[in-house]
Amino acid sequence: MREPPLDWPAYKSTALRHPKQPLVRIEPERTGPALAHLRPGEICNDLTRDGPVGERITVSGRLIDSDGRPIPDQLIEIWQANAAGRYQHRADYWPAPLDPGFHGGGRTVTDSQGRYEFVTIKPGPYPWGNHYNAWRPAHIHFSVMGRVFDERLVTQMYFPGDPLFPYDPIFNAVRDPKLRELMVSRFSLDASQENWALAYEFDVVVDATPMEGR
Repeated sequence: MREPPLDWPAYKSTALRHPKQPLVRIEPERTGPALAHLRPGEICNDLTRDGPVGERITVSGRLIDSDGRPIPDQLIEIWQANAAGRYQHRADYWPAPLDPGFHGGGRTVTDSQGRYEFVTIKPGPYPWGNHYNAWRPAHIHFSVMGRVFDERLVTQMYFPGDPLFPYDPIFNAVRDPKLRELMVSRFSLDASQENWALAYEFDVVVDATPMEGR
């Protein structure tokens, strides 16, 4: 089994972000809490409640382990750019308009079957300065908790058919095409709501991270 490289030269800031020392293994008995009755902060899965500009969508799926078993009562958080591709963050200097009706973040807790759902708007692509004419594909950041603390996963959800996929070194840092597809959501007309929102489905698997060569 060969783990992916921590340094990916095409994505320049990996040189500043990846660990320089060996990782410390956390023993499996250090478990994390179920969050059904302990929900930190505000739980809000509707990012459109203040009337943002953009294409309304729903994003839903299941949080499961590598054997397909649901992980209930666990926190899922998302954050994203607005429809113009700008984050509501002081470090975002991209001169696209801020949207006072869109705050860019939400959180929810999975149900007994590991299901979750968010109502949001489709984010826009944005330039990011990594290389000449560099643009990030539209994406939503996810932070999920598994059954134990060391199963926390931070990942990105992309949208199907994005023309920027071949040019994005972050997306392509996952070198196995089959594994890259796990980061792309599925459009569902059946789950879309008439006169309300198009639907995308995105399952998140934790517990065992796929490694190249497995």
